[in-house]
Amino acid sequence: MLDINLIIEKPQYVHDALLKKGFDVDFSDLIKMQAKRKELIVKADELKTEKNKLSASVPVVKKQGGNIEEIFAKVKELNKEIEVFDAELKQVEDDIFNFMAPLPNMPDDDLLPGEKENNKVIKEFGKKPEFAFKAKDHVELCESLGLIDYDRAAKVSGRGTWFYTGLGARLEWALLNYFIDTHIADGYTFILPPHILNEESGFTAGQFPKFKQDVFWLEGVEPKKFILPTAETALVNYHRNEILKEENLPEKLFAYTPCYRCEAGSYRTEERGMIRGYQFDKVEMFQYATEKNSKESFEELVNKACKLVEGLGLHFRLSKLAAGDCSHSMARTYDVEVWIPSMGIYKEVSSASNANDYQARRGNIRYKDAETGKIKYCHTLNASGLATSRVVPAIVEQCQNEDGSVTIPEVLRKYMGGIEKLYPVKK
Repeated sequence: MLDINLIIEKPQYVHDALLKKGFDVDFSDLIKMQAKRKELIVKADELKTEKNKLSASVPVVKKQGGNIEEIFAKVKELNKEIEVFDAELKQVEDDIFNFMAPLPNMPDDDLLPGEKENNKVIKEFGKKPEFAFKAKDHVELCESLGLIDYDRAAKVSGRGTWFYTGLGARLEWALLNYFIDTHIADGYTFILPPHILNEESGFTAGQFPKFKQDVFWLEGVEPKKFILPTAETALVNYHRNEILKEENLPEKLFAYTPCYRCEAGSYRTEERGMIRGYQFDKVEMFQYATEKNSKESFEELVNKACKLVEGLGLHFRLSKLAAGDCSHSMARTYDVEVWIPSMGIYKEVSSASNANDYQARRGNIRYKDAETGKIKYCHTLNASGLATSRVVPAIVEQCQNEDGSVTIPEVLRKYMGGIEKLYPVKK
């Protein structure tokens, strides 16, 4: 949620910032509603003050032999007036909420406007692999190596799904263990969150109301619940409606979950195989930070995501996203993009993002500033660390050999019983 006071004080500044994300918002109605709200609060408070004075006078008037029935009659009239004002106030506040809730987060000032065309590559890591033979794509490799079974998954579940089989399942689990061990060594707390979340969790994360159709909802369940699209949705709600101690910030968490995303109709031909699916595994990093250490926390998450891909020996790049390519809730995002040779393009395996105080305002997540004693909203940050459904294709394609085998990255071998290569299997 944006800061309504900032909108009232600097409507043009907020308008121009959101325009960089492609949102052209007229705040005239909101400014009028906020003025009306303040007016109603003042009037209602005046009536309540008058009512309280009258109520307090009853014992005195009664003791003096006065007519208290007149007081009761006046209090009754005031109660009716107060009810009218309270009802009108609630309606105005509902209208303000409905105006504010769909607004995206403001991008940081240094971000370029527009979308992918204005993304900027900050740096590249390693070299693109070159092959002296006809290289295979990850779908063919995963099937020939006996790592993935797409056909049986389609039979059981439908397109956009897959079975990990044999060494494929072990490779997936090796990646997850590599990520988990790295985060624990870096002092992050391991969380295994619930996969079924309530509607308020989606609102706090900023995924609702805009992206309500992109998640899987449970039918016939009240109150409404959905299956998490990413562990971030659970982790950002971990401290919802709490006040944290500044000395405990930044608080560093990470979680492993499968991720479930509907995204109907978003699958393109080049995203076949594991590149985009309805369910995929991901380890997610998350930080609750103060306004002062927010930038430092962001740099840490970016560096950690890059370090994980570097450890696998894969060629990748780091891109700073333009304002319009940042997600709805985020003020800033850097993408770690791994090279997929068969596609001739880079694919994101981690988005490191800073929401500033946008999510915290929606979830009422605060901390007490030790210096000023004021209650402030936390900054929330997240980064994939990492999503495996694109790391596996990158490994098998970048590490393939002429004989059809794939060399396993050295950091994963201890999790795979010392196996150094994956070889084609007989069907």
